[in-house]
Amino acid sequence: MTTGGIETFITFGVYLLFLMAIGVYFYVKTDTHEEYILGGRGVGYWVTAMSAQASDMSGWLLLGLPGAVYLSGLKQIWVIIGLTIGTYINWKLVAPRLRMQTEEHEALTIPTFISRKSNDTKGYVKTFSAIVILFFFTIYSASGLVSNGKLFESLLGIDYRLGVLIGGGTIIFYTFLGGYLAGVWTDFFQGILMFFAIIIVPVVAYFAVGGSGAIDVAMTQKNISINLLKYPEALSIPVIISGLGWGLGYFGQPHIIVKFMSIKSVDELWKARLIAMVWVVISLIGSIAIGLTGIALYKTVQDPEKIFIYMIGKLFNPWVAGVLYAAILSAIMSTISAQLLVASNTLTEDFYKYIVKREKSNKELIWVGRICIIIIFVIATLLAMNPNSEVLSLVSYAWAGFGAVFSPVILFVLYKKEIYWKNILISMTVATVTVILWNQSGLGKIIYEIVPGFLMNVIVLYILEKINKDKK
Repeated sequence: MTTGGIETFITFGVYLLFLMAIGVYFYVKTDTHEEYILGGRGVGYWVTAMSAQASDMSGWLLLGLPGAVYLSGLKQIWVIIGLTIGTYINWKLVAPRLRMQTEEHEALTIPTFISRKSNDTKGYVKTFSAIVILFFFTIYSASGLVSNGKLFESLLGIDYRLGVLIGGGTIIFYTFLGGYLAGVWTDFFQGILMFFAIIIVPVVAYFAVGGSGAIDVAMTQKNISINLLKYPEALSIPVIISGLGWGLGYFGQPHIIVKFMSIKSVDELWKARLIAMVWVVISLIGSIAIGLTGIALYKTVQDPEKIFIYMIGKLFNPWVAGVLYAAILSAIMSTISAQLLVASNTLTEDFYKYIVKREKSNKELIWVGRICIIIIFVIATLLAMNPNSEVLSLVSYAWAGFGAVFSPVILFVLYKKEIYWKNILISMTVATVTVILWNQSGLGKIIYEIVPGFLMNVIVLYILEKINKDKK
């Protein structure tokens, strides 16, 4: 069943052409390898803020969270609180030091930075870090392509696999040509579109249903409440710890923290932080409001995660609806492009540059990066060709993997003057094993695996640093 019409076709077409035009523009503007993978460290604070948050929230903000609220009120409030706190701490404690120290060590990727800061001359830490990034980001990108395909299928009625190729092909086009700058500038416009949509839809819905009274009645009829006291399980210690634990993942998400490395000046980070926090808080409130007003608009829906799509189709004329549908596409695309770029940069910087020993030109490195984007995209697309692919269930798993493996290490590396590379390698390995075993044993259903993985990383790294401090 399709929701959109010819207007959505036209809107999507214009929108995709606009994104590709950005790619062409920055293809002409990009001359050096550093510009291609990090924007030459000259990105403004507005673009940095919007790009980081658009890449972060993805389709979860417009699809997952409203669907969860529609089903059970604010049972997911701990995740929301955890993400909000994590966002602020990331901008406050990680961003300034990461921007300065990566430039001091001439590092363009996270694996290279960790390796150089810990004096890993043999490259073991860098190699392990790069493998983790490549594995999880390929899966992450595939899950985004699945969402892309389903969106095109439900809105335009086209074949799911064709939808994967159209959406993914557009991302590849502008990312392949324009690199990092094309990615952050498309993220900037996508972030604005997402913000606009997440405000206007619940406001229109609120007045359409007749205000808060009608929403309260509908919630009572469906036995849904925003009062957590009516959901004892939501107040249990494991649920609270697991929800807040999502915030621990921010410090280790390469596609988010790489944005800190590219800002023009450390002095502009406080402005970016302010913009980012306003965007996050208002967007999360808007997302919750979508779920609550949706309860009053629809007694039942076939797929709760599509409540935002259903509301747009019911409340707006086709042309406005087409623009708002594009916001959902934006949420998905912004994350995939950021992930593809980080994975490509990892292959180029952390493997190719050190395997091929001869002198390499900027042009050669840029084209190697573009080829790597194609390779990763092909693998991710093959994984996404099955509409029922299980990669979607691995999104939270990947967040836990990055958060447990990288978050403690990033904090230690940034705030310690010296750190021993072998200690990092051991702690990262322990964290990886902990996350995998915790998830596979089913314990992740009790407490989110990022929590034990993060704690094991911190404990092991702290103890080893105390034991081996004389080896630095």
